[in-house]
Amino acid sequence: MRVAPLPADQWDDAVHGALRMMPEERRNPVDAGNAVATFVNHPDLTRSYLTFSFYLLTRSTLPARLRELAVLRIAHLTECAYEWDEHVRIGKDAGLTDDDIAALVRGEAPDAFDRTVLTAVDELVGSTRISDPTWSALGERMDTRQLMDFVFTIGGYHMLAMALNTFGVEPASAQTQEEN
Repeated sequence: MRVAPLPADQWDDAVHGALRMMPEERRNPVDAGNAVATFVNHPDLTRSYLTFSFYLLTRSTLPARLRELAVLRIAHLTECAYEWDEHVRIGKDAGLTDDDIAALVRGEAPDAFDRTVLTAVDELVGSTRISDPTWSALGERMDTRQLMDFVFTIGGYHMLAMALNTFGVEPASAQTQEEN
């Protein structure tokens, strides 16, 4: 771990102000989760990042299932255990099945549009752009705002994976295993 979660006795007004977008019951060192508890080492950055992150997760024009398909592909490609653990649960709540999740790890999907989504993620992560054929295929089912939200979602979660991996943020499952 390169950046440790901020100890509870250091959660000051700046930290609590940075978390204003989170539900009140999660604005504490225990319930915030390892990622947020780590990020609040830099309250100003956390406040700005959470504004963007909450948009992607709660107000984006993308259907939740599609967003989670893409996020899990990013988590797989970046080997981000924290992002993977968090979004498997969120993905299942959004309608992804165990088969969908297993397939996306292989870069496969039974549905043609889901395959297009995975291809777009792979292209963005690999070359920072979506090819013309993939863009056209996405555009058959997405409007301009959804296409924009898609690109920013991929970029946002890719950036998050970089931070989580670099800082050494451990998923909750790793803590549970250490405690047993």
